[in-house]
Amino acid sequence: MPRHGRRVRPPEAAIRGNRVAQIAVALIAAHLAVRAVLAFGGFFYWDDLILIGRAGTQGLLSPSFLFDDHDGHVMPGAFLLSGAIIRVAPFSWWLAALSLVVLQLLATLALLRALHTILGWRPVLLIPLVFALFTPLAVPGFAWWAAGLNSLPMIAALAWVCADAVLLVRTGIQRYAVTAVLVYVGGLMFFEKAAVIPFAAFAVAALLAYVGGDRAAVVTVWRRGIRLWAAAGAVTVAWVGVYLLVVDQQRWSLDFAMTWDLLWRSVTHGIVPGLAGGPWEWQRWAPASPWGTPTGAVMILGWLALAAVFAVSVARKQRIGPVWAVAVGYALACQVPIYLMRSSRFTALELAQTLRYLPDFVVVSALLMAVGFCAPNRGGSGWLNTSAARTAVVVTAVVAFVASSAYSTVTFNRIWRDSPVPAYIANARAGLAEARANSNAPMLDQEVDPLILQRVAWPENLASHMFALLDDRPEFAAATTDLRMLDRQGRVVDALVTWVRAIRPGPAQQCGYLVQPDFPVRMPLDGPLLPADWTAEINYLANSDGSLTMSLAEGPEVKVPVRPGLNRVFVRLAGAGDAVNVRANTAALSVCISPGPVGFVAPR
Repeated sequence: MPRHGRRVRPPEAAIRGNRVAQIAVALIAAHLAVRAVLAFGGFFYWDDLILIGRAGTQGLLSPSFLFDDHDGHVMPGAFLLSGAIIRVAPFSWWLAALSLVVLQLLATLALLRALHTILGWRPVLLIPLVFALFTPLAVPGFAWWAAGLNSLPMIAALAWVCADAVLLVRTGIQRYAVTAVLVYVGGLMFFEKAAVIPFAAFAVAALLAYVGGDRAAVVTVWRRGIRLWAAAGAVTVAWVGVYLLVVDQQRWSLDFAMTWDLLWRSVTHGIVPGLAGGPWEWQRWAPASPWGTPTGAVMILGWLALAAVFAVSVARKQRIGPVWAVAVGYALACQVPIYLMRSSRFTALELAQTLRYLPDFVVVSALLMAVGFCAPNRGGSGWLNTSAARTAVVVTAVVAFVASSAYSTVTFNRIWRDSPVPAYIANARAGLAEARANSNAPMLDQEVDPLILQRVAWPENLASHMFALLDDRPEFAAATTDLRMLDRQGRVVDALVTWVRAIRPGPAQQCGYLVQPDFPVRMPLDGPLLPADWTAEINYLANSDGSLTMSLAEGPEVKVPVRPGLNRVFVRLAGAGDAVNVRANTAALSVCISPGPVGFVAPR
């Protein structure tokens, strides 16, 4: 105890560290406020609607739900989390947006831990932190819910495992190996790209040892972390096996020319402008997601910023070359698997400008920046020592970067909000509720508007899947007596069947086609139908309640209920051919069918 109760002043380093920690917390709070505006101002889009459809039609714990080949992704954790949120509040965006903010907070705190593990509370910690918090390179991967469910848990795991690897090598405490492997497994559950985490962690730990003076850094890190690397390797091999079992490998492309074009475009129009806070401007063609359209000015600023940082780092720091080599290598390697799955001669280069594949690059860049600050200074670089001039230059550059990034974020948010989905969903929910109140008849199932979800997402683009979790709606069926449809704005309107083809008049006098249990009928059309989802208007006279089975000449069968008397039913028939096959399922049922149209459903 100090004498006479006099208070001992904390050392200067502790005061500085406390100030750095306070500034870091303030920066994180500002960052989360920006991300909250982005999240709560958005809405469900494309893959989000696929997640909604799957959660409404499958069991949340079923293997078919958790281990689905989702456009080349294996992500059971993301499916489970999204499914739980959707089941609690279907089409309620606030809970999905809240999950994005919470996941972003976890990822940010994991990054702060990793930066502190490498640098302590040195003021230079704020530079990589500011870059990671505010660069637009990470914005598109956050705002889109499905992308955020992939990338945010992954980058949280990436930062945590890197910190654990450094601590394991530094202290030898084996619990860091255990926690690192557990977190790594968690990251893999959300995004198969998390397989890069052990390699990134090894590189960060080895580079930190190397810049610290260990000439045998690779050997040292391998030996001290062998339990982590061995366990992570075994997990990676097992996960690769699961991935190969789940994913259709035919989606992989060998169009290396297009892959290279995408990589180069991601550098020139994505990463480099992002170093200066770009791209500033974005474009969007519905239903595509936004892509950056950097101006020549921000591209030049990006190259100048990159050249300046490289020149200053080489002039100031020793042993910095391998750090730059790993940064460049990761920037390319982290994107190659994605583009091999997406590239073909039909792929638009704008894919590389969407920036949604770069959040992990942002984290790795921040960590490598921190490692670079740990390298010893070169002799003769005293002109770069602490001074008022250096502080002014650094603060000016940081403020300019944040301002540029803020502008890019604002322009992204403006174009991201320009979506037809919110109005379509609102109209559909209101229209379906009214349709249920006005009629007991089911609605004929249909595809939603292509600007909302296209046929490549089948069957999740069907109204029966997208709106499966709504309580206040009609049932969806393959046959109905009241033909209604969702129009392009999502409104429920009365509909009719267009005359693409027609059922020819039948042979039976005053009956048309007589269908009985022992006498199935083939009703020829006035022309062939190509493969599609068609709708037939069936005008009939039945003697009793019962059911028919109908199908096109090439297509699946559909069960159609019938009522006694003169009635009309509309039947959805998938397939192709030049005739409709009909048979009666109910004993003693007799049905006369007259000519009618076969075509598409259109508003009346």
